[in-house]
Amino acid sequence: MAKLIRYPKNGQAQLATNDWQVFRATEGEESAALPPGKVIVPLSWWTSRGAKEQFQLRALKGEIGVWFAPEDDVLAHKDVILAGLKLWPILAVDFPIFRDGRGYSTAALLRDRFGWSGELRAIGDVLIDQLLPLSRVGFDSFVLRNDQVVDTALAQFGSVAHQFQDDWRSGRSQKDVRSA
Repeated sequence: MAKLIRYPKNGQAQLATNDWQVFRATEGEESAALPPGKVIVPLSWWTSRGAKEQFQLRALKGEIGVWFAPEDDVLAHKDVILAGLKLWPILAVDFPIFRDGRGYSTAALLRDRFGWSGELRAIGDVLIDQLLPLSRVGFDSFVLRNDQVVDTALAQFGSVAHQFQDDWRSGRSQKDVRSA
């Protein structure tokens, strides 16, 4: 089972139970039925099927969330996303490879421009080294790659004593001494 860490905006990082399945439909499987329970579907899947009543009802019941691929243009799908923010209980951003940083921008756009205040989860190839930068742009839950050590990951959140830039979580803890 995937290791999930929750790090609420004004709370402590902790290990949590992952109740959500990530639905990864490929070209040939796009017509595959959604599994029962809580499922996070690709934005591309939602844009082609989400208007169906059965999926709208499941989303309203808190059973369908949406994940964004690196190539998803969030601004181009503004209308779909703004409508979905009223339905989806969770959003996720996929990092298919840890070197792909486009998900950081997606998170910042969802938080800052779209005003998303719900859970924003990092999925895919998520490594311990990414946790602090991901949390700064707006992620508050993380599904770690299976080879990552949870205790080491949790320790990352207490490793920085002073912050010199503002971010999604808080303002800087130190003032610029040059302006004093």
